[in-house]
Amino acid sequence: MLRTTKPVKDEQKDIGGVVRYLEFSFVVFVLQMEDIIARMQDEKNGIPIRTVKSFLSKIPSVFSGADIVQWLMKNLSIEDQVEALHVGTLMAAHGYFFPISDHVLMLKDDGTFYRFQTPYFWPSNCWEPENTDYAVYLCKRTMQNKARLELADYEAESLARLQRAFARKWEFIFMQAEAQAKVDKKRDKIERKILDSQERAFWDVHRPVPGCVNTTEVDIKKSSRMRNPHKTRKSVYGLQNDVRGHSPTHAPAPEAKQFYFNIYITYHTVHFFSSLIGYTEQYMEFDPFLVTPEPSNPWMSDDISFWELEASKEPYTQRVKRWGFCIDEVLKDPVGREQFLKFVESEFSSENLRFWLAVLDLKKRPIREVPSRVQEIWQEFLASGAPSAINVDSKSYDKTTQNVKDPGRYAFEDAQEHIYKLMKSDSYPRFIRSSAYQELLQAKKKVLAIVFYLCLSPQSFK
Repeated sequence: MLRTTKPVKDEQKDIGGVVRYLEFSFVVFVLQMEDIIARMQDEKNGIPIRTVKSFLSKIPSVFSGADIVQWLMKNLSIEDQVEALHVGTLMAAHGYFFPISDHVLMLKDDGTFYRFQTPYFWPSNCWEPENTDYAVYLCKRTMQNKARLELADYEAESLARLQRAFARKWEFIFMQAEAQAKVDKKRDKIERKILDSQERAFWDVHRPVPGCVNTTEVDIKKSSRMRNPHKTRKSVYGLQNDVRGHSPTHAPAPEAKQFYFNIYITYHTVHFFSSLIGYTEQYMEFDPFLVTPEPSNPWMSDDISFWELEASKEPYTQRVKRWGFCIDEVLKDPVGREQFLKFVESEFSSENLRFWLAVLDLKKRPIREVPSRVQEIWQEFLASGAPSAINVDSKSYDKTTQNVKDPGRYAFEDAQEHIYKLMKSDSYPRFIRSSAYQELLQAKKKVLAIVFYLCLSPQSFK
């Protein structure tokens, strides 16, 4: 996980350079793994993902360990099977994919089933979950009577230890776990099964099984040795005694640091330009300077079909297509927000979107209305026993609790950001995959017929 270094003294500038060098190396390492994962998930050339039927149940969105090893050997030009297995195990240890029935994150070259982790839980998001979050997660697991959600021995011990440590605030932790469990019950069965496994894998990375390597930890001895080189007698190295001397530091040569720094900059530059090109190609058909819009611009022609279509609030194809680009396209479009709200209401999980919209409206209110509106939002979504309780982490909840005491337009900023991330990784992908969105997207013939009729109406010839 990317961690920033503290300011160093003048005599420790070289040590600070080493720390920055290690951070750059880690960033390059993570970005390389995520690039490989993106290629693995490619629909054409990636690993085939399937739903496996077992006795009286189905296992959705899985692939075997043998599939991963074969893909790595084929696409990364790895000749040695052991090396491919090692690369895959490193990626599994960082949580990019995980076994669906084991807490130990390692790759096996057999028929063991694995599943990809959602990008929301990737290491590049710099997660640093607190023990209170882990306590809420374990407590929630105990509330769900599912064999696959039973606590392992080490998890039960961790829960007991956390319960003793947070005895004074355990009621709040239990309330948070209960609210999360209620939200989970409203989800589709298959979707819930996938999300449960991804959340479990996230905690297997950050709170691993005893005896397994924690990839998120910093080597304390190495970090301490680089930051504070201890004084050592030179006689240890066959030199004359001198307590003022420092032990030799194994800092990389300046050329090596510059080399890795150049790799870091180059990778980010390539990533930036590839993203820019992808964005340009994606939005090109919506640029009126490059493509003739349909219907035409009423300010440039005598055709008012565009205004007629906008007044009807009919979600025409071009508009619906943009919703599939990202969640921001849905939220900034009034018609998109309306359709998205209808979808989450059909799943009985509209509280997140309603909270996000309420906070958005709060920022536009006159200052005299802000305090009363803040209390209304708090009582509806965040207070104890709220009718539409939302699921926020303990850090955001504590910050929001402090902000509400001095109500302002941005009192719910942290909670809104957390809910936005939840919608982006959870309800928005379900909306895009839903039959409701696909029906809107396939309504092209109907919309074109409306446009054609409007173009032939007598008003268009005036």
